[in-house]
Amino acid sequence: MTDGARLPLVCLHGWGFDASTWAPMRAHLDGWDIHADDAGYFGRTVAAERPAAYVAVGHSLGAMRSLEDAGAGCRGLVLINGFARFSAAGDFPTGVAARVLDRMLTRLAADPAAVVSEFRRRCGAADPIDAGTLDEAVLAAGLRQLRAGDARAAWAARRVPVRILAGDADPVVTPALTAASFGGEAVWCAGGGHLLPLTHPAWCASQIRAFVRELAGAPDPA
Repeated sequence: MTDGARLPLVCLHGWGFDASTWAPMRAHLDGWDIHADDAGYFGRTVAAERPAAYVAVGHSLGAMRSLEDAGAGCRGLVLINGFARFSAAGDFPTGVAARVLDRMLTRLAADPAAVVSEFRRRCGAADPIDAGTLDEAVLAAGLRQLRAGDARAAWAARRVPVRILAGDADPVVTPALTAASFGGEAVWCAGGGHLLPLTHPAWCASQIRAFVRELAGAPDPA
């Protein structure tokens, strides 16, 4: 559907995951036109179609990518468990220490499956991965983006409405990191961790539905 109250969604997932991140949330957005990028960490890169008008939905690293890459057709952004910068810097002390990402990069070359599995467990995902499909080069590029990426200028220059969704129990993107990135903009999910599209798909879907209806100037019947 392409009416204003149901603008298509273009979804970008986070590091160490794939487009299946969005499957539970899709179930709560039945009939919605949804396009999902796949970064190729598990060997299949998919660049989703960008409709003429759409809302970008990004999770974790995908949120930063959505913020940086919003095209001319982007009418709004929903950033879930996201950040404008992930790693610490002199003017961003709240970020994750660069040595953590450097250590992951070093270990990745020797045992990518262990690095990805350990990170996913920290995020709250207990399901096993298919180690044979991992693409070390793409994973390393993603880690380098986490280490060096900085979308604070893009956040400051944003030209479309943004909805920030965050978990107050996120062990990866802590509330302090969320606040350092976005100030007081976030809508908080009580008890939510780092995988809100997987653990709280109905909540994420309801937030997206309300946000898109607001963009269209339509009342939310829910």
